[in-house]
Amino acid sequence: MSRRAYQQLVAGDITCDLFSDFNRYQKVTQTWQNVEGKWVLKDNYYVENWDESNYENLVECLRGCIENGGEVWGAFTSGGIENGKLIGFVSVERELFGTKKEYVLLSSIHVSYEYRGFDIGRQLFIIATEAGKRFGAKKLYISGHPSKESQSFYEAVGCVDAKEINTEIADGQPLEKQLEFEII
Repeated sequence: MSRRAYQQLVAGDITCDLFSDFNRYQKVTQTWQNVEGKWVLKDNYYVENWDESNYENLVECLRGCIENGGEVWGAFTSGGIENGKLIGFVSVERELFGTKKEYVLLSSIHVSYEYRGFDIGRQLFIIATEAGKRFGAKKLYISGHPSKESQSFYEAVGCVDAKEINTEIADGQPLEKQLEFEII
């Protein structure tokens, strides 16, 4: 794998063109589902493949994150944003929440399909924890995609079930698993 560059983005960097080579493809065969208060792995086949409207919504969300003081970082093939192509990104919202105001939301983390398995997601996750520290948080809060693969990633980087559920986030994503990561 060639060298990668990780770069903080500004709102003006985030356009649909930035995602022109990004491949948010995922074939899901199993998902974690909450059955009577217990998470169980069940067969569930579907394919996720973002279209133009998904990217338009993403651009709006990522710009909003930055405009509200959050951070968005991109992983690029060598050359960074000027000469490389986007192969992953992460966003962390700035607002502290929870009863002790110790959480910040890791609002997105994605790696382009053909670049998964090369530790790009792990590096983006580390960048997210550093952003959380800068914002004064003690924990990242993640509303995690329920697929077996996504949950395996979160487990591998050290996430656990959220001790305090943000009901606004959970109600908006009722199929997702609410997780946290303690920032050291």
